[in-house]
Amino acid sequence: MSMNIAAKIASYPDGAQEMLIRLRGLIYEVAKTDGAGEISESLKWGELSYGAKKGSPIRMDWKAKKPNQVSVYFNCKTNLVETFREIYSDTFQFVGNREIVLALTEALPEPELKACFSMALRYQELKHLPLLGG
Repeated sequence: MSMNIAAKIASYPDGAQEMLIRLRGLIYEVAKTDGAGEISESLKWGELSYGAKKGSPIRMDWKAKKPNQVSVYFNCKTNLVETFREIYSDTFQFVGNREIVLALTEALPEPELKACFSMALRYQELKHLPLLGG
C-alpha cells in the first residue's frame, strides 16, 4: 500500500478504516482468484480508487456528512449498478446508478460484494453478457 493510500485510510474513523481495509482486501482477493490481473490503486477525486486493465474502476470513501456509512462507487456510464440492483436488491442499498451504501454497523455481505467487484474488475469481458454473467 502506498503512503498516500495509507494516509488517506488513516484519516478516517476506526470503523470506516476497518471496513475500507476489508473492502480493499476483497478487491485484491477477487482480482487474484477471478483472473482480473494487476490492480492499480490510487486516489481519484480524493477517494480510494481500484482498477484493472479490462475492468471498470471501483472507488470507495467515507464522508463526514454521512458518518455511519461507507460508499462504494462504480462508473455511472456502465450497467454495473443496474445489474447489481437486479441481482442483489435485497442485499444492498443503492443510490442512483453508481453507488452502493454499506452501513458501518452491519456485517459486510462478502460473497455478494466479491461478485460485484468481480464484475467491475472484468467489465470489458462481461459487458455483452446478460446480467454481466452474474
